[in-house]
Amino acid sequence: MKLIRATLQDIPSMLSLVADEVKSGVILDRSADEIATNIRSYTLAKDGNHLLGYTALHIHSPRLSEIRSLIVDEHHRGKEIGKNIVLSALKEAKTLDLEEVLVLTYLPDFFLKLGFREIAKESIPEHKIWADCIKCIHFPICNEVSLMYTIEKQG
Repeated sequence: MKLIRATLQDIPSMLSLVADEVKSGVILDRSADEIATNIRSYTLAKDGNHLLGYTALHIHSPRLSEIRSLIVDEHHRGKEIGKNIVLSALKEAKTLDLEEVLVLTYLPDFFLKLGFREIAKESIPEHKIWADCIKCIHFPICNEVSLMYTIEKQG
């Protein structure tokens, strides 16, 4: 497995991989155009030409980013692919000198094991995202859990 940057040619397979999770409302629907606009945010896990999973590290402000659309192919779950993708995103956030990484998820235990801590949705900084939330099929009744990862500063 290799972690690589997404290209525009990856968009069809990205949309295909996430389609069932979008239908069920686990992951927010993102159009091909929206993915293209943010293509530099995406890191893919691939085995040869086979897409195993991906996520986006979306930057909201000079201090805050968000892990979005984390997905691992259902046939490859439990192999630490998701963990490796998230750790790569956290490393990138640190390289960019960000302070915090937010995630909204239905799988909080996965992120808690990686050092995230649960926060109240009302405390989500910088007015994240409510623009994204209104696109969700579960809005306004949402069971997602908000978690934050604080990046340790070197020094």
